[in-house]
Amino acid sequence: MSEFLTVGQVARQAGVNLQTVLYYERRRLLSPARRSDSGYRLYAPEAVRVIRFIKNAQALGFALDEAAKLLRLRVKARSQCGPVKRQAQARLDMVREKISGLRAMERALRRLLETCAARGTTDSCPILDSLEPRR
Repeated sequence: MSEFLTVGQVARQAGVNLQTVLYYERRRLLSPARRSDSGYRLYAPEAVRVIRFIKNAQALGFALDEAAKLLRLRVKARSQCGPVKRQAQARLDMVREKISGLRAMERALRRLLETCAARGTTDSCPILDSLEPRR
């Protein structure tokens, strides 16, 4: 039985909380290899690798569903790299869009900060005025 891990051991080794392991199980990304005599879930050590794979994909901006697709491609021996590359390219395109949007927000905020002398009252604050809906 020592080759199997409890849900707590999986969580600790993967660096996630217990609820994450259970959530991944509900999403069918993980499944217990078996149950102990007392009914506890027991996982193969591979469960830790699966969780780390998902977390690494998420750190690169992949949503959980996307990470699950990548994981399925990973476990199929005959899968080609093309779909993986396309998915990574789509994620990169989205990241670039977000960066562009964040830069636009940065420019707008910088302009607003330049208009504010921070000496007047809030009823004449240019930052607050800019947030008012226009009719």
